[in-house]
Amino acid sequence: MAHDTTNLSPDTPLEYQSTIGRLNIFGFWVFLGAEIILFSTIFATFFVLNGHAGNMGGMEHMSHAGHGAPMPKELFELGNTLVMTIVLLVSSFTCGLAIHEMRKRNVKAMNIWLVITLLLGLTFLYLEIAEFIHLVHEGATLGTNGYWSSFYFLTGTHGLHVSLGIGWMILIILQVIKRGLTPETAKKVFIVSLYWHFLDFVWIFVYTGVYLLGMV
Repeated sequence: MAHDTTNLSPDTPLEYQSTIGRLNIFGFWVFLGAEIILFSTIFATFFVLNGHAGNMGGMEHMSHAGHGAPMPKELFELGNTLVMTIVLLVSSFTCGLAIHEMRKRNVKAMNIWLVITLLLGLTFLYLEIAEFIHLVHEGATLGTNGYWSSFYFLTGTHGLHVSLGIGWMILIILQVIKRGLTPETAKKVFIVSLYWHFLDFVWIFVYTGVYLLGMV
């Protein structure tokens, strides 16, 4: 495929060195805008169903309505969720290092940082699934009450996106290994990095809006 390099600065990042690459990156920013709307809607549903996060009077009411269902402050282990948060934030940092190495055309280092990002992502998923198992064992299931239904819907949707991001990143790494680092593969690496940073951004709101306020 021919690449339009007309009027490009010598310092133009590799992923922006083709017209299709620039258009794809712009289109992905539009897609992320739609994702923001999706998660905003889920957050709004979570807070509407529960009055507002941190209102323990409302939580106590839901507990009675749920026939003695456990309350979040009884079950949430902030040490575990803090570790999950740190793991995901570190993965965002390693993903940024991968882009830094990509722009230096250091493919080996880029792939190493991407693999480390994947491992951190898998660690996050393992911790999240372990938490779900713990919550279900303690009686907080999807059908317990409105709070826990919306909790699983919100955190599960984020977890599903992380899973998709991991699968997507694996495919891109394989493409880079097969085809080398070109404007086309660089564009894909850059786009998946945007997606990964977005998921970390969403998790910050999950951690503060669900876990920290749930402990109040």
